Amino acid sequence: MKITGSQIVIECLVEQGVKTVFGYPGGAILNIYDELYKNSDRITHILTAHEQAACHAADGYARSTGKVGVCMATSGPGATNLVTGIATAYMDSIPIVAITCNVVKPLLGKDSFQEIDITGVTMPITKHNFMVMDVNNLAETIREAFVIAKTGRPGPVLIDIPKDVTAALCEFEPLKNPDEAVSKAALEKTNLKRSLTVSVPSEEQIKAAAEMINNSERPIIYAGGGVKISGAEKELLELAEKAEIPVSESLMGRDVFPAKHRLCTWMVGMHGTNASNLGITNSDLVIAIGSRFSDRVLGDPKHFAANSKILHIDIDPAEINKNVMTDNCLVGDVKQVLTSLLPHVKKASHSEWLSQIDEWKKDVPECYGKEPKDSINPKFICECINRIAGDDTFITTEVGQHQMWTAQFYPFNKPRTFNTSGGLGTMGFGTGAAMGIQCANPKARVVHIAGDGSFRMNCNELATIQHYNLPIVIVVVNNGSLGNVRMWQKIFYGNRFSQTTLDFGPDWLKLADAYGIDAFRANNAKEFEKVFEKAFSLHKPCIIDAKVDIDEMVLPMVPGGKPIDQPIMCWDN
Repeated sequence: MKITGSQIVIECLVEQGVKTVFGYPGGAILNIYDELYKNSDRITHILTAHEQAACHAADGYARSTGKVGVCMATSGPGATNLVTGIATAYMDSIPIVAITCNVVKPLLGKDSFQEIDITGVTMPITKHNFMVMDVNNLAETIREAFVIAKTGRPGPVLIDIPKDVTAALCEFEPLKNPDEAVSKAALEKTNLKRSLTVSVPSEEQIKAAAEMINNSERPIIYAGGGVKISGAEKELLELAEKAEIPVSESLMGRDVFPAKHRLCTWMVGMHGTNASNLGITNSDLVIAIGSRFSDRVLGDPKHFAANSKILHIDIDPAEINKNVMTDNCLVGDVKQVLTSLLPHVKKASHSEWLSQIDEWKKDVPECYGKEPKDSINPKFICECINRIAGDDTFITTEVGQHQMWTAQFYPFNKPRTFNTSGGLGTMGFGTGAAMGIQCANPKARVVHIAGDGSFRMNCNELATIQHYNLPIVIVVVNNGSLGNVRMWQKIFYGNRFSQTTLDFGPDWLKLADAYGIDAFRANNAKEFEKVFEKAFSLHKPCIIDAKVDIDEMVLPMVPGGKPIDQPIMCWDN
């Protein structure tokens, strides 16, 4: 049967199991939005206040479900407003498909109204992108985009469609089994086969890796977001318990291993625990699983695990030996690799090593125990939220001090419950992501922990949250500053607080009221516990303005480029 390009978009989305898309309409994409109107019983469209939030929402949707998130925008500024969200997804390996529309083909390349070469703009920050110039190629392109986004190391894919292509007619043949049919067709293309094919380590390679583990006396696991992407949390737990290996985590991996488990040493790196940082420094084997050795983890690369062997397990061969030299590697899907590795790993006991790890766990900054009367200890905020909201609640953050405090103090015990911008460090990420997570998991609860500086960047999305009655509790960690930058100014720039003081509003309670959202203020721990419990029980959108001291630090802190076993543990100036 012959249908239009815009109808093909809808049919292909339904074919791929898409139930929700996030976006913002405009002239060039009107044909698709007309079809969304006609097919509202098949696909739910969430109208955000800004295109960037639509992309972050698609990202959050994907992070919480493992499915491909979808966002849409019109040409020109609509498309470019997606760029930060696309880059965020790219850096954190999140599968999203962004659909944009462009001016009609005769106007391309003529600096037409709202024309932009969005495929050129996004080439460095997408796993792949397409511009569809012929409606006859549209269905195949959309199908390939979903395969590319979710296969191997996931990532964002962009499809740009001129408006006249969305109006053109062509024959359309629905697929009975999209995943199988599309994957097979994609793998037949030489240019796609290489990027879609996942390596499988040989038996010899598996045995050699197992021997390294079996022969180690002070092993430690460094687990990253790749564990979550692969769904390998169960296998990671089994490996750690079988060989009695402590588990440190990257920021993206903070929810891949139960925080309350004895073997968990929590986060490693710049703001990591002593147990993690000293554990890696004093180990004889670092088993890196689904992690990429970022600069925030390494500190001084020359001193990182200097006396250890390194075994790196990752799906992306490009990550091997990129930032640190490894002694051995297993390239492949993390879940599959660990499944193959486990039978060859011997049951072991490392009691002396674990006793030392336990001693390092006790070494924490004094500020952890503070009980201020006119502000709230960030540690208390995180622990209080977890105590009331429970382990099943999804947590999102923005980027800054509040993000690090959440990573340091929140006891994540369930996979995919921690969602934050890691690689790009995107302020403005969390509110959109929280919306996407709530839409993807309507029966679950979402708590968004935001800094006052970050939340200013996207608080217009309160309109979206209220309109769709998303029961998100937003905790604004309010220290009246761009706290993380101010902290660096305090330590390294002689207290010259250049443009980091935010003492000019808004009043969060008044802003919430303007959007018709309940809001509360808490100036100390007792007040916070009371208002959070009330807000969480309401099952509707709420904001809590939580006062934190402007000079509250994120400790421990390893200055950039310093060895991770040399943290700053206190700061009194």
